[in-house]
Amino acid sequence: MSWWWAGAIGAARKRFEEDDVDEPLKHQSVALIVGVTGIVGNSLAEILPLADTPGGPWKVYGVARRPRPAWNSDHPIQYIQCDISDEEDSHSKLSVLTDVTHVFYVTWANRPTELENCEVNGKMWRNVLNAVIPNSPDLKHICLQTGKKHYFGAFEVYGKVAHDTPHHEDLPRLESPNFYYDLEDILFDEVKKKEGLTWSVHRPGLIHGFSPYSMMNAVGTLCVYAAICKHEGIPLRFPGIKAAWDGYYNCSDADLIAEHEIWAAVDPSAKNEAFNVSNGDVFKWKHFWKVLAQKFEVEAAEFEEKTPSLQVMMEDKGPVWEEIVRENRLLPTKLEDVGQWWFMDAVLGAECPLDNMNKSKEHGFLGFRNSKNAFVSWIDKVKAHRIVP
Repeated sequence: MSWWWAGAIGAARKRFEEDDVDEPLKHQSVALIVGVTGIVGNSLAEILPLADTPGGPWKVYGVARRPRPAWNSDHPIQYIQCDISDEEDSHSKLSVLTDVTHVFYVTWANRPTELENCEVNGKMWRNVLNAVIPNSPDLKHICLQTGKKHYFGAFEVYGKVAHDTPHHEDLPRLESPNFYYDLEDILFDEVKKKEGLTWSVHRPGLIHGFSPYSMMNAVGTLCVYAAICKHEGIPLRFPGIKAAWDGYYNCSDADLIAEHEIWAAVDPSAKNEAFNVSNGDVFKWKHFWKVLAQKFEVEAAEFEEKTPSLQVMMEDKGPVWEEIVRENRLLPTKLEDVGQWWFMDAVLGAECPLDNMNKSKEHGFLGFRNSKNAFVSWIDKVKAHRIVP
């Protein structure tokens, strides 16, 4: 059975176990995950160390700005707390990692305007590459994760300059500032400095996964909203537009994205290419709304015009969340950290820009996810980690 299909059909994975091994494990590949506590970084940290992961056995370094959280602590990786927006901190902590063979860059910083995003994200990216490329003689490949904003522009111009759907990788860049374009250009310039170094760019859409630290955590945010509705005994109202309720959406499973990036890192057919990465199916929010309501045992309200946004509905719910956390002995969190209301309002306030996976399939990646089953499994994971009751 192909490894790329294993997660999709629920095949059991074996974690690597050393049985009576006297010699230290010899790693074939060494990964540097930049953004290891993010929504895809967390999936990479789980999948890369597994015994059957292509390119392995893998030694894994994980970089993040904050101290290592409890929900990430069981991954067999070497955790490095580093602020990559600080050039000195980046150089001192990353330049010493001389055995890195593959870089997975899965992080970003959010600023009020896209020009500010271009500045801060470009600086972070340069700091990483300047520390790693000259000091890692065995470096082979760099994976850069961006996203669908490549096709529809920054949030501030959303709906004004987008390409027609479905989006494919050959579409030209839009005539508006976009830090994704800047990151690509920086990557293309830097890989020229090392002979044989290859790259890949990965463009997921709405990501379904697990990370309480993610700025775009769709599943976690919806779980927190549903938990508050359950606590208050009110129906789960849909805070979006009719086109989002009735229309087709697609999404990108975090584990699938991780598998896609690992594939590109080790398969010669994927070198020096940009790829969309989504589950391969479509769904409707009006169906997922019922699934979410069932998982939290609340009533799923039918669509209503002029339902308030999540930001409006949740603006005074901080004390309610504290009560929920206390009563259910959940992992201590602040509502503003686990509920990304602005993001879900943006997602549910517009039609979905669909894409396809044809290019990935043509290059040999056959992984996929059943979006409904994956949605349920991520809800279960949020509950299992005691983020929500």
